[in-house]
Amino acid sequence: MPARLNLKRWARRRRVCGVLALLALALLALDRLFPLPAAAWPDSPARRPLEAVVVLAEDGTPLRYWPGADGAMRHRVTIEQVSPRYVEALLHYEDRAFWWHPGINPVALARAAWQWVRAGQVVSGGSTLTMQVARLLDPECADRRRNLQTCATRTVGAKARQMLRALQLEWHLGKREILTLYLNEAPMGGMVEGVEMAAQAYLGKSARDLSQAEAALLAALPQSPSRLRPDRHPAQAQAARDKVLDRLMSQGVWPAAEVRDAQLEKVFAPPLRSRVLAPLFAERLRQRGLKAGTAVVPSLLDAGLQLRLEQVLLDRLNTLPEQVSIAALIVDNRDGAVRAYAGSADFGDMKRAAHVDMVRGLRSPGSTLKPFLYAMALDQGLVHSESLLIDAPQNFGGYAPGNFQADFSGPVSVSEALQRSLNVPAVDLLDRIGPERFAAQLRGAGLRLRLPANATPNLSLILGGGSTRLEELVGAYTALARGGEAVQPRLQAADPVRTTRLMSEGAAFIVREILENGGRPGAPFRESGARIAWKTGTSFGFRDAWALGVTDRYTLGVWMGRPDGTPNPGHFGANSAAPLLRDLAAALGPQQLAPRRQPASVQAAAVCWPLGRLASSTPPDQCLQQRTAWLLDGAAPPTLPERGVSQGLEMQVMVEGAGRERVSGDCAGPGAHSVPAVRWPQLLQPWIEPAQRHPLERLPWKSGCRGEAQGGPSARLRIVGLEPGTVLRPSPGQTHIRLPLQVLGAQGAVAWLLDGQLLAWQDAPAGAAARGGVLLQPQRNGEQQLTALDAQGRYARLRFTVQGL
Repeated sequence: MPARLNLKRWARRRRVCGVLALLALALLALDRLFPLPAAAWPDSPARRPLEAVVVLAEDGTPLRYWPGADGAMRHRVTIEQVSPRYVEALLHYEDRAFWWHPGINPVALARAAWQWVRAGQVVSGGSTLTMQVARLLDPECADRRRNLQTCATRTVGAKARQMLRALQLEWHLGKREILTLYLNEAPMGGMVEGVEMAAQAYLGKSARDLSQAEAALLAALPQSPSRLRPDRHPAQAQAARDKVLDRLMSQGVWPAAEVRDAQLEKVFAPPLRSRVLAPLFAERLRQRGLKAGTAVVPSLLDAGLQLRLEQVLLDRLNTLPEQVSIAALIVDNRDGAVRAYAGSADFGDMKRAAHVDMVRGLRSPGSTLKPFLYAMALDQGLVHSESLLIDAPQNFGGYAPGNFQADFSGPVSVSEALQRSLNVPAVDLLDRIGPERFAAQLRGAGLRLRLPANATPNLSLILGGGSTRLEELVGAYTALARGGEAVQPRLQAADPVRTTRLMSEGAAFIVREILENGGRPGAPFRESGARIAWKTGTSFGFRDAWALGVTDRYTLGVWMGRPDGTPNPGHFGANSAAPLLRDLAAALGPQQLAPRRQPASVQAAAVCWPLGRLASSTPPDQCLQQRTAWLLDGAAPPTLPERGVSQGLEMQVMVEGAGRERVSGDCAGPGAHSVPAVRWPQLLQPWIEPAQRHPLERLPWKSGCRGEAQGGPSARLRIVGLEPGTVLRPSPGQTHIRLPLQVLGAQGAVAWLLDGQLLAWQDAPAGAAARGGVLLQPQRNGEQQLTALDAQGRYARLRFTVQGL
């Protein structure tokens, strides 16, 4: 009998095992017939194209998002990258038994069924977190996955399918993998999916930094993403959040005091579209990310500084014409990191062509290249900071530049010429250095000057006769703060630090001193507040207004104009871009200013004009004007030689009569003798008052001597048509004066100046007598001065008075 019972028991066991085996085979067959969607598998290639692209600031702040291939905004994270508070809130609110159930919770299902029977309707669904993941992965819900409620078909068949899929998920994946799927796939409203994207979009922070109130809000959001969106329905979102907080308090997960504090926080989120920083910069890095196949693109941008930059630009837009845009760039001098970047002022203003990134736009740089020219001249030993330069009408092989204000100052120093951005002295220096050499040295430091097809560098380069980018200009200007070594701007930490020697340390120090302190040795260095060396520029026709600035920590650049190149009259570097640059410098906040270190190669010394040599080696009577200059390597180069003049500034003056009269060789008496003296360059003669000349040059000529008519430095031209001291009045019935004038005795081109401003050019071949004249049309009353200056430096000057205009 016992043996018989054992046989029956074994038979039942075999049947049970057979049924279980058949069931297992059926499940295996179903698993093969209905495999998990590819998106369920971690690291599946099928998931990568769906990833949204995000560009981050250095601290992780998102600058801008782009939806993935499926239109969703998703930023994938791991459990370790999410705040433990969120995981606590999610599991205790949604599925307390998550860690032990096999995908379904029989207790929860039984409770849901009992509530359904009693109430006659669904009260709770009994879904586990795994079942919710199964629902998110259901292909039939793919088009409705933004809202779990609309995707939750509450039929027995749909629920059974979700339960089977949940079991399948638990079979193939671990609990942490399933939870990670939920963290990244849960709908959070609109295009937003996943906890990290929701935290960034609604709260402006990473999911790893959530507070208890924020964690509870995001745990509740997937229950009804459209109805609970905090940017559209903050009241409903706050009520749902408080419900989660109450449940966690009742379960003893979070202390009551902490929950009450969390419930005091108000729910608020700005519209999703407003969460954009540095949009054109982000677009630039997005292209990098797409090429590299990465969805998260880091950068070196400072989010706080970027926000201040954009606010300063928006504030300034109100003062500009409606089609004018602004670009600005701030670079860290230490390593070239781009800390703030604005390709346009208002990304939403299409009237200003806001989609055009003018940080990379090719535009004429105006006068912004002049600091590099003067640094090269210093390094080549052509000048020191107080070398005498000529700001007077000159013709360089047919190129006759003028100044921005159309006037001339005569004798100026290197410091004055650079600080005032005078054109003629800069063209003069470029002619001596060579345009090709100048362009090549800039190109080696990353500052390329683009020229028209088949064109070669020429003298117009220094006045904006090429095109370059704001980004390249800022990179070159860093040399002034880095001891002459320029660093190319870097967008990401992975970008290598590329540096190039653009100028010597001493030249960089001198040029920066000129732009910051006026270049005056002995002036105290500013050791507190804003300390900035700055330079402006304006391109031809007011198309571009520039301002570049250098502080100890940052180099800043501003461009202003119309992206289509249309002129913008009345707006130039000094009156439009420079004030904005100062505002940006103030927005940088307080900076710790290190004591300024003077390089060993730079010394201060007294020099003399007009020779330009050291005062210690110049005879006192030849030191007509003394200045204190910055010298590089102890060199005091003499004043540059005059063009077309064989005679130097040192000369011999013949005198007689105990040295009280000047004579020339044809009228010298037996007591005549030569005495050394100095003169000013001939082109500067109209600006040199008698008291500034050498005492011997001021001596009267001996009666009968023809020195004044022999074409020497003191020879004069003659203006015909107007006598000195004349009072001009309009003819009866007229409101203006029109007076034709001519000049006699001039050789080559003649420049006519009225009160220092260029009135007209009278062209003639070199060595030929000038023909024609000028039409004088005074525009104001009062005493005025008219000067005619020929190519040999000879001039005629007279004063007259205008009345009745």
